[in-house]
Amino acid sequence: MIRHIAFIGLGSNLDEPREQLQRAFIDLDKLPDTRLLKQSSLYESAPIGYLDQPNFVNAVAQLSTALTPRALLQGLLQIEHAHGRERAFHNAPRTLDLDLLLYDEVQLHEHGLTIPHPQMHLRAFVLQPLLEIAPDCDIPAIGRVETALYLCRNQALERLADVL
Repeated sequence: MIRHIAFIGLGSNLDEPREQLQRAFIDLDKLPDTRLLKQSSLYESAPIGYLDQPNFVNAVAQLSTALTPRALLQGLLQIEHAHGRERAFHNAPRTLDLDLLLYDEVQLHEHGLTIPHPQMHLRAFVLQPLLEIAPDCDIPAIGRVETALYLCRNQALERLADVL
């Protein structure tokens, strides 16, 4: 069985966001033929786009998986649904958002699935937790995560204290 490395962005700003992310890490580890390898610290960030909503709690997970990118995406959508995710409008508040950021060195653009995630290099709340767990990571066709994060240095981000 061929294993792949995937990185997943996690975000929540409704219904106890820290707990939503902690449960999501467990759910990711339960996906078929998938194991959670690493999880970042939790970070708080201001909303983007629609600003009249609570701040977000974000993190990144590293997975080892035998799932295809499309099958992994389907699993992520099922986890979101199980957490009560509703898509009222673009950038709406949410109980859980799971984004497939990277999948090996794959570059893919299909209906409903683009890898690398098309906005990840513009978001400190993705780049900082990714850099924490994968310091040598590169984004295909973009470059070093560290460089992308430097270009996002004006975005406020706060690492949250670890919950015991």
